[in-house]
Amino acid sequence: MPIIEVKHLTKEYDLGTVTSIKDTLRHTLAKIQGKGTWQRERFKALDDVNFTIEEGEVVGIIGHNGAGKSTLLKHLANITKPTSGEVIVNGSIAPLIEVGAGVNPELTGRENIFLNGAILGIPKNIIQSKLDEIIDFSELEQFIDTPVKRYSSGMTVKLGFSIATSMEADILIVDEVLAVGDIAFQRKCLTRMENMINKQGRTVLIVGHNVRQLERICSRMILLKHGQVIFDGAPAEATKLFLDETTLAQLDGVRKTNNVIKPSIDTNEIEVRAIEVTTNKHIDGTPVCPLFSDFHLQVTLYVPKLIKNVEINIGLHNPEMVFMTKSSTSLLDSPIDLIAGTHTIEMIIDKLSLCPGSYGIGIGIYDRIRRPLWTGNQLIWLLIEASSEFATKLPQGTLAYMPAQWSISDGRNTIIENKNPHQPLKNMEL
Repeated sequence: MPIIEVKHLTKEYDLGTVTSIKDTLRHTLAKIQGKGTWQRERFKALDDVNFTIEEGEVVGIIGHNGAGKSTLLKHLANITKPTSGEVIVNGSIAPLIEVGAGVNPELTGRENIFLNGAILGIPKNIIQSKLDEIIDFSELEQFIDTPVKRYSSGMTVKLGFSIATSMEADILIVDEVLAVGDIAFQRKCLTRMENMINKQGRTVLIVGHNVRQLERICSRMILLKHGQVIFDGAPAEATKLFLDETTLAQLDGVRKTNNVIKPSIDTNEIEVRAIEVTTNKHIDGTPVCPLFSDFHLQVTLYVPKLIKNVEINIGLHNPEMVFMTKSSTSLLDSPIDLIAGTHTIEMIIDKLSLCPGSYGIGIGIYDRIRRPLWTGNQLIWLLIEASSEFATKLPQGTLAYMPAQWSISDGRNTIIENKNPHQPLKNMEL
């Protein structure tokens, strides 16, 4: 039997507001008497959602803002009721829906630990035995007897996460919590999540915008769009669909602005007039580069007056704004002086080995004291593609492929040898 069953789940909300209680009563009375047809516009946050989750599964729920992710989790945690359909949960739930949810600000951190345990039906002696572990993980020992209303948002989420992940509930529901707090605590949370998944076999539902992080820890991902499930399956495929959709939206935005290059910093000392990727293939105006092909980029600059010792950085970033690679003229043998006039910069990357997907171009231009003169990201987008046969052989859960020469022997004979690091091994049987 599945531990969670979602059947035809629909949630609707009324849009708009009525100006006064008097208007509300008047419209309601008219509707009862059949004298009025006034009604608010309805919005479907969830629209006929169906899926099941088996015990021990780790399921990521992704989608853009407004897709219905948090609304879905609130139904699973029985925080809100559906307009139609049903959610069947066969087990206890420890929800951590948002920062501060389930935490009473008037109580101390210690009192909240016992309160949350009691809500989950955990005996007081069991909570007491876990108390030191929860306090230690939360890093709040100094403040544990202070009312939570005096905590920062980061301290509150540390307490909430520590409580939720320490209690012996059958199902853990987490919403965006791994994105809150300092980097060290985020890593600590991720390690605990992986321990719960790999060693304890807990059922976990987690929402997040860091799809690469979810891909790493989830066995399955559900992609929502406008309140509907548009994909339910392998994390790598869900991530690709999500990022491809993100890039298409960004490309659409670029087209609507007539491809105007918009810097984030511009001191008017340099003008970037054109950015072009040299390739024979385009899709809707977007350059397409085959995996392991040479990447050619050309940038045209105009400089009103001489600028000495200029540093130029050019990089490629993914739709999540993580730079996958950068190159800098600071590594060249001679300094660069830009005289007044037009300049053409050409950059070539041999055998580009980023995994197939969408990438933006980022450029930063600095003076001799590294003062930014002109910087910008998402200046243009490109697609890196591979044949479907080759793409299936690429390792999953990575952002870049590491070309390597391989040689495998059994101590007597060389079983396989590949001296071209940019081609897959033809004989995969050992």
